[in-house]
Amino acid sequence: MDQHDIDAVKAQLGRTPRGLRGVAHRCPCGLPDVVETAPRLEDGSPFPTLYYLTCPRAASAIGTLEANNVMRDMSARLAEDEDLAARYAAAHEDYIARRDAIEVLEGFPSAGGMPDRVKCLHVLAGHALAAGRGVNPLGDETLDALPEWWAKGPCVCVDKPADAEAPEDETR
Repeated sequence: MDQHDIDAVKAQLGRTPRGLRGVAHRCPCGLPDVVETAPRLEDGSPFPTLYYLTCPRAASAIGTLEANNVMRDMSARLAEDEDLAARYAAAHEDYIARRDAIEVLEGFPSAGGMPDRVKCLHVLAGHALAAGRGVNPLGDETLDALPEWWAKGPCVCVDKPADAEAPEDETR
C-alpha cells in the first residue's frame, strides 16, 4: 500500500484510517474500495473487521439496502434455507481463518453477524470483494444488488505523483 492509496482511503473515509495492512480489493476505477485492517489497532484494542469497505459510493448504496430491510430478509432466509445457512457458516469460517492467519482474537466473532444472522451488509460485501465470488453467498448477493458505483469515475480525487508507477494488482 503506497502513500497514494493511503491518501485515497483517508479521502474516502474523511478521516485517518486505522490499522491499515493493505488494499484487499480495488474498484474498477483503480482506487482501493476495500482495505485489510489489523485484528488489533495500534493501542491494542480488538478490531475484528478484517475487510473494511472504504468507497463512499458503495457504502451509500449498501446503506440503502440496509434501510430497505435486506438484512432482516436475509436473516429470515438463513433460518429457512439449510444450504444457504451452511454456505454462510463456511463464509464465517473463511473470515475467521483469514483473520487468525494475521492474529487470533480469542472470543471475538467474525463480523457482519456471521455465522447465523446478518448484521452488516458492508462487512459481507467487503468480504466478498476481498475473498472473491463464491466465498460469502450473502456478500455476493449484496454486490449483485448494487449499482455500478464506479461508473461515474473515482469517488474521490487524489493526485498521484507524476513519476509514480501504476500499482500492482492487489485484488484478491
